[in-house]
Amino acid sequence: MDKQALKAAMLALEAAELQEAREHYEAYLQESRLAENEPHERDEMASARIAADLAHGFDAPIHDHEAKIMALRDMDFAPRDSVGPGAVVSWNGRNFVVAVATQRFEVDGETYMGISMDSPVYRKIDGLAAGETFEMNGIEITLDRVV
Repeated sequence: MDKQALKAAMLALEAAELQEAREHYEAYLQESRLAENEPHERDEMASARIAADLAHGFDAPIHDHEAKIMALRDMDFAPRDSVGPGAVVSWNGRNFVVAVATQRFEVDGETYMGISMDSPVYRKIDGLAAGETFEMNGIEITLDRVV
């Protein structure tokens, strides 16, 4: 398993989501601007205000994606024997990367999903090794792999 390829895929995924959030932000910001030297009707001003509010709503995701990119860049993805930041863990046929929360992505024909170290599942598996078990929602789960 090429963990550097996983890191690169996660960085690319977050960079694409950051770009999309920026594009949405810019689009709504443009819609919120009214021509300065023209009179405006109430509905135009209301539409501009709604667009400004929507643009503001995309500000937080921009910062979230920037923070995820910084965390990924700084994270050590070296091989691991126990679950911790940068580990790849598998159970029930599913693969997870302990780093930042992401949507599903593929590397070398395998599907992965990033999980945050703030997530409830991480708190349950932190420090465990392959073959050890944890309980989630009343179900006992065995870690198949920790890399």
